[in-house]
Amino acid sequence: MVGRKQLLYVNLSRGLWETRVKKNKERQRKEKERLEKSSLEKIKQEWNFILECRKKGIPQSKYLKNGFVDTDEKILDTYGKTPQLQKRHALSSETNKEKNKFIFQLSGEKWTEFPDSLKEQIYLKEWHVYNTLIQTIPAYIALFQDLRVLELSKNQINHLPVEIGCLKNLKVLNVSFNNLKSVPPELGDCENLEKLDLSGNMEITELPFELSNLKQVTVVDVSANKFHSIPICVLRMSNLQWLDISSNNLKDLPEDIDRLEELQTLLLQKNKLTYLPRALVNMPKLSLLVVSGDDLVEIPTAICESTTGLKFISLKDSPVETIVCEDTEEIIASERDREQFEKEFMKAYIEDLKERDSAPSYTTKVLLSLQL
Repeated sequence: MVGRKQLLYVNLSRGLWETRVKKNKERQRKEKERLEKSSLEKIKQEWNFILECRKKGIPQSKYLKNGFVDTDEKILDTYGKTPQLQKRHALSSETNKEKNKFIFQLSGEKWTEFPDSLKEQIYLKEWHVYNTLIQTIPAYIALFQDLRVLELSKNQINHLPVEIGCLKNLKVLNVSFNNLKSVPPELGDCENLEKLDLSGNMEITELPFELSNLKQVTVVDVSANKFHSIPICVLRMSNLQWLDISSNNLKDLPEDIDRLEELQTLLLQKNKLTYLPRALVNMPKLSLLVVSGDDLVEIPTAICESTTGLKFISLKDSPVETIVCEDTEEIIASERDREQFEKEFMKAYIEDLKERDSAPSYTTKVLLSLQL
């Protein structure tokens, strides 16, 4: 009798599970159909097409007709076959061949750790590792004294080793869209670092004060994390020109933000700011300021009427509906995808602003928060 009860329990559990799986697949199918028919999908396709055109150096006049994007694939094919472009590719092929000797590349989910052969290639100058299941960076990275670029985006890395501080010649560190929750103080020893990208890790709340030593840094991206304020170390990066701290939990800005005298671009959208400090007016090189307008109740008049050429952009966010789902990892993954898409969207939007002959000093963009 006991055996029959146990069997019945297993069968019922299996039936409930199969039903749940079927419902989930049906929901995903309907959502996919909805997105394919929505204007969002069209916008996404247009932006991807624009990015591809820019990579190939295609003039804007070739794919923009009266303000509309012509996504005809023939544009990409035709321009790619021009004699001038073919000649350019031929001339650069030999140069690239020599350069690639010093570049390590790895991608694909089949990789769960770095290959053992890597430790013997300490002459490398660049690592480009992305879309893998790798979780840790080996301690022997300290041996790579010629390393200039460390691009490790979209992996599963959960911490940075203290040995990273040994990379005295490192100029670019990109560990965006991983699983980092903190940054080691030793990173402050990378005195020649120029670009630091920690975006999309979702859980970083602070940066160690030791990063104040990074006086050569010009670009810092900590968007899509959980910062409640701009880290003190960032305010001490005297050469900083670009700061993206969007999609965090900021409620206010430091009154001494104007100590960032070299700052040109400040991205603050998707935070909880209610006011902007007047100190922003005292930043002569600030040329682009992006915020979310939903919670702002106080904006210094001088910012909107700036005579310094400042482009002030207020984005209107729409709250993204919370999807009730039993699989927490699925929610996190969708948030990462959305943040990544919005990041590419903003990047293209900003580049487009720079390309215009005359750009508005105040722009309102509606519905930036897009649900994928």
